[in-house]
Amino acid sequence: MPLDTGHDARTYKIVGQRPERPDGVDKVTGRARFGADMTAPGMLWGVMLRSPHAHARIVKIDASRAEALPGVHSVVTRADFPKESGGNDDVLDHCIAGEKALYDGHGIAAVAATSRALARRAAALIEVEYEVLPHVTDVDAAIEPGAPIIRAGLRTSGDPDAADADTNIASRHEFGHGDVDAGFAQADVIVERSFTTGASHQGYIEPHACLATLNSGGQGEIWCCTQGHFAVRNTCAAIMGIEASQLRVTASEIGGGFGGKTTVFLEPVALALSRKSGRPVKMVMDREDVFRASGPTSSSSIDVKIGATKDGRIVAADATLRYQGGAYPGSPVDMGSMSAFACYDMPNVRTVGYDVLCNRPKQAAYRAPGAPMAAFAVESVIDDLARELRIDVLDFRIRNAAKDGTQSSYGPKYDQIGLLPTLEAAKAHPHWTAPLKPGEGRGIACGFWFNFGGETCVSLNINVDGTVGLSVGTPDIGGSRASMCQMAAEELGIPYADIRTIVADTAALGYNDVTDGSRVTFATGLATIQAAREAIGKLCDRAAQLWGIPAEAVEWRSGAAHPAGPNAGKFAPMTLAEIAAKGAETGGPIAGHCEVNADGAGVSFGTHIADVAVDPGTGRTTVTRYTVIQDAGKAVHPAYVEGQFQGGAAQGIGWALNEEYIYDDEGHLLNAGFLDYRIPVASDLPMIDTQILEIPNPGHPYGVRGVGETPIVPPLPTIANAIRDAAGVRMTHAPMSPPRVLAALKA
Repeated sequence: MPLDTGHDARTYKIVGQRPERPDGVDKVTGRARFGADMTAPGMLWGVMLRSPHAHARIVKIDASRAEALPGVHSVVTRADFPKESGGNDDVLDHCIAGEKALYDGHGIAAVAATSRALARRAAALIEVEYEVLPHVTDVDAAIEPGAPIIRAGLRTSGDPDAADADTNIASRHEFGHGDVDAGFAQADVIVERSFTTGASHQGYIEPHACLATLNSGGQGEIWCCTQGHFAVRNTCAAIMGIEASQLRVTASEIGGGFGGKTTVFLEPVALALSRKSGRPVKMVMDREDVFRASGPTSSSSIDVKIGATKDGRIVAADATLRYQGGAYPGSPVDMGSMSAFACYDMPNVRTVGYDVLCNRPKQAAYRAPGAPMAAFAVESVIDDLARELRIDVLDFRIRNAAKDGTQSSYGPKYDQIGLLPTLEAAKAHPHWTAPLKPGEGRGIACGFWFNFGGETCVSLNINVDGTVGLSVGTPDIGGSRASMCQMAAEELGIPYADIRTIVADTAALGYNDVTDGSRVTFATGLATIQAAREAIGKLCDRAAQLWGIPAEAVEWRSGAAHPAGPNAGKFAPMTLAEIAAKGAETGGPIAGHCEVNADGAGVSFGTHIADVAVDPGTGRTTVTRYTVIQDAGKAVHPAYVEGQFQGGAAQGIGWALNEEYIYDDEGHLLNAGFLDYRIPVASDLPMIDTQILEIPNPGHPYGVRGVGETPIVPPLPTIANAIRDAAGVRMTHAPMSPPRVLAALKA
């Protein structure tokens, strides 16, 4: 059956409903198994020794005292890994250092022992001689002349004018169209500002954990908390020098990821310890290690300039973005540059982004990686420009909003998009027109995310009792098992409760890309629908056999095969369960499969409104009301969609007001724990209202768009604009913590 990816309008029976979540009981009763819950006979505990320096050459490692300790079975350093890592040198290096420690917390060596306490004691006995080097943790300081060079031999890619000399600028990216200089010459009003944002952590509650075994024959298994176990398999196999088919990876339940569990941090080290010791090895990060050694998002420095005519039309926009990706190339500055002006119809626009190295841990994705920082800068300037023009900030956005057919700032023309509907819904929302209390202010901002598709494989198996087992390869981080059950049930015409979706291991399915990019409900859903349709074709064939009529004379309706055409009414309909029960008589098991590299994910837009109160004596900002309006394409499970909206907004509010990595002059992270790195708790947040819009994505059979990442994009500028409205100060650094707001008020 050819792959059908086009949207087909229909009335849904199960999609759009709010059934119980299939993992709910296991999670509230403690039966669900997370990363640290797996054990194995003869298991050892692995512990990392980490660098106390932000930048240092590793002169010598002496592990003899640790190895002599009774109960210690193996110690590994970088020397215990193959010299060739299959193109994963940087990935291996951020797991365990090579010649240099590149940040505070960089892994230096690892110990496997019979208990965790013993492994920690042994790790403390490892003697490391360092040559401490100058360091830099600030993105702007890292590109100044004379800044310490982090990676010798690095040259700037994508910049033909870059000097042929060592640099901390890994790459340059440019997007846009039109003539920006000519556009600014037409502007009646120009606003230009500079902004900075601190690095923030995803704040997942479950630390990184894995259990790994690798025998002398090169066969291994990993159990780990991850957003992409196929990627873990491929990466670890390449690093360890074994074939991918020899390594089996199972994804545990995941206690939060938000993009931060899309790479490996412990798994290759656990495999090396296991191979050397001949025993399974379990590793679990403590909270301090999570902050010091796993990937937060980038900190950034951004310059924005936007010009408009006096009638409120934007004629030119320009931005320069500098993001640090830690000590390795790969910050999301390209996506930040692409998304910066994506909400607006601009005839002349340019963004230039620089990927900069600093002595910090390797950056990892965090919900719409790169976009929140860019939105903070651009949406703040959009607000100030509207004020300069004396135009309502919402009307100004409506006047300049990207629409169907608009050429995006990063290249392609938009198809069917929902930005303008979200703005119009915001204008009509009771929140926008509600009176403010004295001392409060109201802010609004828009956000964008691309959404992805990617490689996906599913298998749908009809059981003899008429129930269905659906195997997917994308870990469930936001309700995707429920959504897959709904879409499969919708296609097959059977009850939601008759379908069970499992996340299969890497030996059970073809390759699946990581659960990221808001791709799973779209791509795995598309594959699930297609697999169900393939199974329906086979069910109709089996019914035709039993009736003795041609297969094309059978149609599927409401969970049953019906004779059609000249044979209509000659036979009673046969349900899925009845056909499955006779499977052995008609050819054996019945299943549907789909393998696809999904395209057409459809971009996503949202508009947020916030009310805040600013205490003039302390600078503390309290969010008193918050509303999220976003286009979901089609909300398969509305409760999960609302949860994604609310979760993204809550994380964005935390980033806007409190969250950032703080380093001292020696490059040490000072707030490596939830006591000092303050994520919002319930008392910090208002009830977050949501409004789901459904503008169908033509690239999906049900019109689905991903929803998980866009909600974190608008909160930073929404809060900043509300503070501007309440207190009359334009905040240019996020987080807008009380000391910074107080300083701005005093200034």
